[in-house]
Amino acid sequence: MPKMKTHKGAAKRFKRTGSGKIRYRKAWRGHNRYKKNSRRWRRVDGNGILSGGDEKRIDRMLHN
Repeated sequence: MPKMKTHKGAAKRFKRTGSGKIRYRKAWRGHNRYKKNSRRWRRVDGNGILSGGDEKRIDRMLHN
C-alpha cells in the first residue's frame, strides 16, 4: 500500500502543539477591525484548539 500523503491545505492551516493537540487560527481576524467591538474582538483573539470529531478528521489529514 502506498504512503499516505499530507493534505497540504490542512498543513498550512493547522499546527500540532508539543502535547499533540491541534491548534488553528480563529476566523474574522483579517481586516476591518474598527467595526468589530472589543467583546467580539476578544472572542476571536489568537488561536484555538480543536476538539472532538474535528480533531480526529484533521489528525487524519496531517497523519503525523
